[in-house]
Amino acid sequence: MSLLDQYQEFIQKAATLVEALPYIREFEGKTVVIKYGGAAMENERLRESTTEDIVLMKYVGMNPVVVHGGGPEINRTLQRLGVEAKFHNGLRVTDEETVKVVEMVLAGSLNKEIVTLVSRAGGNPIGICGKDGNLLHARKLVAEDGADLGFVGEITGVHFKIITVLCDAGLIPIIAPIATDPQGNTWNVNADTAAGEIAAAIQAEKLVFLTDTPGILRDPKDPASLIHQLNYLEIEDLIEQGVIAGGMIPKVEACLKALDYGVVKSHIIDGRVPHSLLLEIFTDKGMGTLVTH
Repeated sequence: MSLLDQYQEFIQKAATLVEALPYIREFEGKTVVIKYGGAAMENERLRESTTEDIVLMKYVGMNPVVVHGGGPEINRTLQRLGVEAKFHNGLRVTDEETVKVVEMVLAGSLNKEIVTLVSRAGGNPIGICGKDGNLLHARKLVAEDGADLGFVGEITGVHFKIITVLCDAGLIPIIAPIATDPQGNTWNVNADTAAGEIAAAIQAEKLVFLTDTPGILRDPKDPASLIHQLNYLEIEDLIEQGVIAGGMIPKVEACLKALDYGVVKSHIIDGRVPHSLLLEIFTDKGMGTLVTH
């Protein structure tokens, strides 16, 4: 075996670092909002790789901001407490008892669990929710059919300066999508929507959704039907056709809102792939669906 052969593995690693160099230069000092959820949050191996990605982004000069969901953990907690989980057209009906559980899980145990994971990976995370520093203001969300969803809110304002201060201090914000209002009410906000509103408010460079799908598929049963890039008009057509449906709708709507307010690019990627964030941001190939104007 020649000397070159012996070092081939290390040469390949060096080549990967060189490939990442222009992206590291491009995104230095830029903010990336990451919607964290799905398998990337449930699977132990994926949780580790995702939090490692987030910490690496910070160390190379980027400002990652994490917004997390937590539906499965909320359901498990409600079940343990003997409270029935109710949904209406995909939205959780959040009565007074349920909103207390939602806040306890999202802003409490789950948020701190993610903080611990990021800290173990070498980062300096800080866990907050939308009530801290009046970050997220909301009002009651009115369902299209007029149904009362309880304490489900739609965001009316983002006090984004708190995020800027935290990022400038070298911290990684981990945000639970709980909002408040002038009367001090607690509102349960869709995490996808919250991520889009936050990205729009701070005019992030990128908004990235970690999902349990390769991206937007023309045929949900065929991964090969992945749509690599979409714009406004194409998204409207796909929603009318039913290709974009269910939980994917708030994601694409959040992408479009963010683009309207100055976010450069929005991505929907497969969080089931280890280090999917690094593959998207620091390689030539990228992955998932890019949403553009």
